[in-house]
Amino acid sequence: MLHDSDLVSIQEVRAKVEQAYAAFQEMRRLSQDRIDAIVEAMGEAARANARRLAELAVEETGYGNAKDKLAKNLLCADLLPRTIRGMKTVGVLREDPEKKVIEIGTPVGVVAAILPTTNPTSTAIYKSIISLKAGNTVVVSPHPRAKACTCETVRIMTEAALAAGAPQGAIQCIHNATIEGTDALMRHPRTSVILATGGSGIVKAAYSSGKPAYGVGPGNVPVCLDASADVAESMAKVVTGKSFDYGTVCSSEQTVVALATSRDAVLGELRRNGAYLCNAEQSKALAKLLIAPNWRINANCVGQAPGKIAKMAGFEVPDSTSILLVEIGGVGKEHPLSMEKLSPVLSVLFVKDWDEQIRNCQAILKFGGLGHTCVIHARDDARIREYGIRMPAFRVLVNTPSPQGSTGITTSVFPAMTLGCGAMAGNATSDNVSPLHLVNVKRVAYVVRTVEQAFPDSGPAPAIPAGPVASAVERFLAQRGLGGKLAAPLSAPVAPAPARSTASVVDRFLAARGQTSPAPAAPSCGCSMPAAIPAAAAPAPPPPTAPPAPKVDISDFVCEADVRTALHKGAKIYVGPKSIVTPAARELANQHDLLVMAQR
Repeated sequence: MLHDSDLVSIQEVRAKVEQAYAAFQEMRRLSQDRIDAIVEAMGEAARANARRLAELAVEETGYGNAKDKLAKNLLCADLLPRTIRGMKTVGVLREDPEKKVIEIGTPVGVVAAILPTTNPTSTAIYKSIISLKAGNTVVVSPHPRAKACTCETVRIMTEAALAAGAPQGAIQCIHNATIEGTDALMRHPRTSVILATGGSGIVKAAYSSGKPAYGVGPGNVPVCLDASADVAESMAKVVTGKSFDYGTVCSSEQTVVALATSRDAVLGELRRNGAYLCNAEQSKALAKLLIAPNWRINANCVGQAPGKIAKMAGFEVPDSTSILLVEIGGVGKEHPLSMEKLSPVLSVLFVKDWDEQIRNCQAILKFGGLGHTCVIHARDDARIREYGIRMPAFRVLVNTPSPQGSTGITTSVFPAMTLGCGAMAGNATSDNVSPLHLVNVKRVAYVVRTVEQAFPDSGPAPAIPAGPVASAVERFLAQRGLGGKLAAPLSAPVAPAPARSTASVVDRFLAARGQTSPAPAAPSCGCSMPAAIPAAAAPAPPPPTAPPAPKVDISDFVCEADVRTALHKGAKIYVGPKSIVTPAARELANQHDLLVMAQR
């Protein structure tokens, strides 16, 4: 049964979606210049209030720190507007005189923007700006634990947009946000597309709503430290990324995978940058604190300072600690700290060689971050390219802190707070979502050729006369495995032709259709064409020997995505006694009998 707060939220959603839809009827008629002026005003207002909004976000949610939330606000209020300046989104986008095609941008309508609690102000700025830049209107649904700072952010941008000429109702914010209200927003008939950022539950709900949706998967970012890397420079960047906003960005570094021969140097540089190396007992306490038995992250630890997390786990660290560091022995359920932690806790795994680095980085992505982001620190470009090709992630960052690189602060990827993970993670896109994802493109296409000109080599087939020749042709086709009746274009009978002439007619007939006649088969009894007589009997072939048993690849680690891939291919998954199979993967595999125990 719905509570009163849910009913209030649903009613507010219905009213504000209708207002946004009415505003869209005016918005869709605005020129590119008018839209650009509105977006510039929104960015200017958000920049002027970026610091205050960052402080409000920390005060309300208790996540992260104001300094880094200010950087995220400026990413969306400053770098984003500068990047999209001059981008065409409405009207004529492109014209190709040679092909005679004109592409016209068409807004999609009302955007439902679902916001997270970890980035409540920066994501509100980002989604509002890209929605209006594309000529749409937007309804923002805050996280219930961050609605005050989100609604204040939306209020500031709404006032700026209206002053710049936006129609009344173009930007809306749900003040009484609940789960039921958010669901009503996503399913409303006037909602055109959904931008969903948050946990896996809200992303799944977005994709289940029946509406086009851009939702993003979780991140579990591996960092490969190649032998060619500058260890000191690389570890300084890792700490910069991992400590950014206390690890609340989904593309934060999670596990460094380095060579065992570099262990002392790696740990030494991490310590030099403020990392506190936990002992075995402290690491075990952290794992128990951060990761619940159901493999969910403890919400009380998300975005908290390293000293506070250490106290919650039962030990003290120096005030100067930048991140907590734990050494792990592998990847998977037996090593819970190899998953995403959303806090300033970094794992480090030492392996023997490059191949093991690759395999473990792949396993980390499969253990909760498929398709998202990975990092490599290296000076060897061949290694960088190999890593990029082999990693199942759509942002492969090189020599940069991960949150700053993935969102476009330190790299040239599009500045964004919604990072697509592609089909392998069940997402609609692998891109950093931009205004162009919120525009439909119509194409005006002029005629450039006739049908005959489009298929110049497919003229009319030669006519096959009716009568005895047609019957002979049908028998001839049947002998060559090309059976079927021929349409008789002529009614006048034609005198019978010898078999050899008939074969020539058929060969020409097939050649005209781009087919080659196969070698004739031995005719059945009663056929007028004699069978060829072999010159000598061929020796009997030796008896066949049994083929060797096929070798199978045994998977060391199996996640749910692997099982779904096997289901799609109709294949089995071979596992050994030491293989790690995630609970979700085993449950799905058992339903379809996909797991096969094999020996190495």
